[in-house]
Amino acid sequence: MQRLPRGRHGLSREYVAQNQRERLLQALAECLRERGYERTTVSQIGKRAGVSKSDFYKHFESKDACFLAAYDDSVARIREWTLADCKTGADWGARLLAALEALLEYLAGEPEQAQLVFVEGLRAGRGVYDRYQEALQSFVPPLRDGAPAPAGDTPPPATTDEAVVGGIASLLSRRIAAGETERLAEFLPEIAEFALTPYLGAAEARRAIATRPIERIPGLDE
Repeated sequence: MQRLPRGRHGLSREYVAQNQRERLLQALAECLRERGYERTTVSQIGKRAGVSKSDFYKHFESKDACFLAAYDDSVARIREWTLADCKTGADWGARLLAALEALLEYLAGEPEQAQLVFVEGLRAGRGVYDRYQEALQSFVPPLRDGAPAPAGDTPPPATTDEAVVGGIASLLSRRIAAGETERLAEFLPEIAEFALTPYLGAAEARRAIATRPIERIPGLDE
């Protein structure tokens, strides 16, 4: 977010307030990635955003409130981006692969948001952890929609969907915490196999991954 010009600019108060708020959310995410939650202060957030301390408190009553707003905003953006390519009517496996690819590409390109949601969010106490669980649950219905069972087998239990979503989140958290955010797209094959196998079986999962356009799945051998 760019800072607004100083002095008279003819912009409405509502626009200025929204611009300030978005800059504060972005500044918080950047500070968290550099310093972590405990070492980030309101003054540092305001300085990074170009917003005075008094104006900060017009938007948020505390650093915690700013964090919650940034967390919810990041989760919404991640969900929107990830599910945008899940076209109704397409093959279930292809839809899941497209969603995973979109998720990894988005997080790799937005490392501050990735850190905020998958690392700092798990350190910030029960209130945020509950939000984290709600966010995971919101991905279960799209995963379950149209999911098949392996050939000749019965459908996997309902808890499989939650386990797959939670497992993907856990894998991402470890990679991001290890400083590998920008390389997340490289891990698509292993994450995709983990997600597809309970529904398609190991052999069919590998076939679905291998037949996806090679240039869109880094890490696969030709």
